Amino acid sequence: MFDESPKRFDRVIAILIQLQSKKIVKAQELAERFEVSLRTIYRDIRTLEASGVPIYGEAGIGYSLVDGYRLPPVMFTREEASSFIAAEKLMQKFIDKELGQHYQSAMFKLKSVMQSSDKDWVSSIESKVLIQPTMGNLFNENVPNAMSILFKSAADKTQVILDYQAIDADVASERTIEPVGVFHDHNNWYVLGFCHLRNDYRQFRADRIEGIKKTQKEFTQEHETLETYLNKEHEIPTTKVRILVDKKISKYLSSEKKYYGFVSQKNTGDLVEMTFLSRDIVNGFARWFLMFADYAEIIEPLSLNDRILELMDNYRRRLQKSPE
Repeated sequence: MFDESPKRFDRVIAILIQLQSKKIVKAQELAERFEVSLRTIYRDIRTLEASGVPIYGEAGIGYSLVDGYRLPPVMFTREEASSFIAAEKLMQKFIDKELGQHYQSAMFKLKSVMQSSDKDWVSSIESKVLIQPTMGNLFNENVPNAMSILFKSAADKTQVILDYQAIDADVASERTIEPVGVFHDHNNWYVLGFCHLRNDYRQFRADRIEGIKKTQKEFTQEHETLETYLNKEHEIPTTKVRILVDKKISKYLSSEKKYYGFVSQKNTGDLVEMTFLSRDIVNGFARWFLMFADYAEIIEPLSLNDRILELMDNYRRRLQKSPE
């Protein structure tokens, strides 16, 4: 017997909307989104078909709507529309200029289909949401369309040419890459791509891109998903590090410790014992530890103490050589 509850009705409508949003939608994808069984999804698809919706399905591939079939414009609830306000504010701060303009245009279209009373309600929220800018620039202001070009390149599977300023180089170098994807990490945007100069996959930080040009050259090979390559990054050998930190300052490390391989912590009297699996104890972890070294102690590896002393001695020598 069919379940005609409001919950099921909402799910069936949501499935139809998702079918309109993508070329192909897999049953497993729908089941995971709505937290129901595959059998339930199959039943919902049959309900849509019985209602006259032309759905094409192929075993092992997924479902799609017959070309040309479209519903009238979707109406948003107040709550759904208000969620876009936060997204719009984030886009203004975290996306480059050109992509931000495209999103702003999309927001105007979204608001145009809302009822007048809902428009006023959403407008009243806009002035109450503020996203503070991050420290530094996420993008090079002289390249306002970098993200937009990278998105197009990844979708069209065409190469791009970057003028890229590596952190250890005096001048920018030209890099031809095949973008696999874009991701945000450590308060920066990165593009991961196959670099023809290095003949390997590399990450490029967005704010160091000094120029970008889209080409018509197709990718030379098939690339795996972005997530696959990022997961491989986590396979880099790590070193176990344990430190004791004064409890009164340990709370100030919470926003940064995950970037240095944080695993766990436990209280030990007035101290907090923290465990890390660090991929770079020589530079990354050691330099971070110096920020609070006067409130901490290294348990293991003891060799890390030697690196800390070396960095301190280097600074002492530079200080002694500098003019008064």
